Amino acid sequence: MADDQFIRNVPGMTEVLGRRCVAVAGCGGLGSNAAVALVRAGIGRLILVDCDRVESSNLNRQAFDQMDVGKPKVEALARHLKAIHPGVKLVTHCRRLAPGDVEPLLCDADLLVEAFDNAHDKHWLVHEWVRCFPGRPVVSGNGVAGMGRTEELKVVRAGNIWFCGDLHSSLELGLCSARVALVAAMQANVAIELLMNQKETP
Repeated sequence: MADDQFIRNVPGMTEVLGRRCVAVAGCGGLGSNAAVALVRAGIGRLILVDCDRVESSNLNRQAFDQMDVGKPKVEALARHLKAIHPGVKLVTHCRRLAPGDVEPLLCDADLLVEAFDNAHDKHWLVHEWVRCFPGRPVVSGNGVAGMGRTEELKVVRAGNIWFCGDLHSSLELGLCSARVALVAAMQANVAIELLMNQKETP
């Protein structure tokens, strides 16, 4: 890796993010794109959790290619992330996350990027994270379906939870790569800002 990979970063960002750890729950459209953005920004460590394998239908919006079809998403994503920044530390869990897994699997994370596509799973994960790790932020994707309507995308804070998206659209509208990537980038951008402002544990 060239020594100047992060030379265009915001001053001070590389040093701070290099000491941070982010958990990404769900490595589909939101999670895979957010993870790529975080690694490009210089995040030091990621914990990736997803139980699915890459399907052809994922390629219209997720950070995978034809060579990844059939492979576990966490493994395929890890390969792409290492190709971007070989020095990033990755922990992968190819499993369906359950409430009892949150504390033991994600305890090292300074922040959670919630990227599930099921409303029920989103709900319990956010609540379990807040219960296990009070004070640690969670950035949740909420409302990515359809196309266009960029002006509807926003970030809404509720305590230590940040919601990114339009907050209402249904998956029945279908998914557009650009719109999904926008929300994933919003999640990564919010996460970076929070990590930069977060006080480090001595």
